[in-house]
Amino acid sequence: MKKQYSLRNYDFRLVFYVIVLSLIGIAVIGSADSSFQNKQVLGLILGLVCMVVVSLIDYEYLIKFAWIFYAIGIILLVLVQLIGEEVNYATRWLSIAGITFQPSEICKVFIILFFAYLFMKYHESINTVQMIAVSVVFLAIPLALILKEPDLSTSIIVVLIFATMIFMAGLNYKIVGSVVAIVVALTSIGLWLILKSDASFLQGYQTNRILAWRYPEEYPDLSYQQMNSIMAIGSGQLFGKGLNNNLVDSVKNGNFISEPQTDFIFAVVGEELGFIGSIIIIALLFLVVLECIIIAARAKDMAGRIICSGMAAWIGFQTFVNIGVVSGLLPNTGVTLPFISYGLTSLVSVFLAIGIVLNVGLQPNASRKTSNEKSDLDL
Repeated sequence: MKKQYSLRNYDFRLVFYVIVLSLIGIAVIGSADSSFQNKQVLGLILGLVCMVVVSLIDYEYLIKFAWIFYAIGIILLVLVQLIGEEVNYATRWLSIAGITFQPSEICKVFIILFFAYLFMKYHESINTVQMIAVSVVFLAIPLALILKEPDLSTSIIVVLIFATMIFMAGLNYKIVGSVVAIVVALTSIGLWLILKSDASFLQGYQTNRILAWRYPEEYPDLSYQQMNSIMAIGSGQLFGKGLNNNLVDSVKNGNFISEPQTDFIFAVVGEELGFIGSIIIIALLFLVVLECIIIAARAKDMAGRIICSGMAAWIGFQTFVNIGVVSGLLPNTGVTLPFISYGLTSLVSVFLAIGIVLNVGLQPNASRKTSNEKSDLDL
């Protein structure tokens, strides 16, 4: 567990990116709803502490407890079903000892660590039917519990993380191509059935959201959130209207976007920071993903590569889904924008993920080590 790390291997670029993103998020949250700003500051402080501490814990030591992490994740998701708190017709929150949190966010970290251990240990048989089947079963258990909350968006993100990790573990590209073809076909058939109003395989609100996305003028009571979000982004033009403005033509100030500090925070970004501010945030998130990929490429073993790839997939896909929803590219579904949206559980969880990635970066491949490392400062 305890190792001597070289300061030169600490990825301060990655730390800089996530801190800047979080500070921007705090500023935008304060403009969206100032009552949440102090809590987000607390989340940032807690997240930074967790990131630094975890970054100094050997990830090889962590994955030794992969089964325990997996079991804890399942227990937490089961407890959500038994004693979870219902908010907006969904039961996703758990309150223990006065602390309320969202287990599905923490479980993303646990799932990544578990499959990194599993794929590393059995990588030689990764292309066998037995190994693929076992992996899918282990994925299906937490996935079913998350879907039952219901939380379709998080379930999709988890599946994409899993797909990225098993591919990085060495899954044959022919299998990947076959699965992609099947998924595309099933998705096309599913959308066709939904548009034909024959989607019994989805819950009512899920079908309605897709129909409202496809035919917004026919479902104004369901599509207004996305339509107002698109209007807000467009109204920001190049430089935006400015944070904390009191303009009467502001979509946000007119309360036309509900809960703007969470899932639709990017609408506030677009309106108040404009195209320039939006591009800066997208670029920073891209750089975070890129740094995770670079660290994965330099990792000393397969477990490190898989962990970093899983974390990159998490941040990358979740960013795409959030901005896709806010801009009308995807149907409305609730998922936070990493580092920007309000939410202590999601913020601390993603900082934990970054901490693990940083530790992988602190242990570069032996072939990359140089003789002058002895002169570096130790952490």
